[in-house]
Amino acid sequence: MDYYQIWCNLKESHKDLEFCEHVSSYLGYLQKQGKLKGFTIARRKLGWGPAELGEFNITIMTDNMAQLDEAFQHVATRDGEVERLHRNVFAEVTDFRSALYRDFPDSVRAKR
Repeated sequence: MDYYQIWCNLKESHKDLEFCEHVSSYLGYLQKQGKLKGFTIARRKLGWGPAELGEFNITIMTDNMAQLDEAFQHVATRDGEVERLHRNVFAEVTDFRSALYRDFPDSVRAKR
């Protein structure tokens, strides 16, 4: 499993529930299209954590890099419903950070 991690803040923090609805609509749409396995949305609790990571954490789960690439290719079309849903999320975000993680040890790793 690969995990595309996103950390961000909101331009307007009072729109927190709206932001979560937009993220759920956008990523739910991609999940229904088979472009990702699942996702979670989390919010920093009690202000604990490095400021540079932002208040919100979104984890996008894919089976492998091919599925993640397929999701990126679909979003890159910037066409129709996917663009409308993406725009709703992107318009609310600031201080975007991202990283890519994987389950470890890898299932294909040779054992000694």
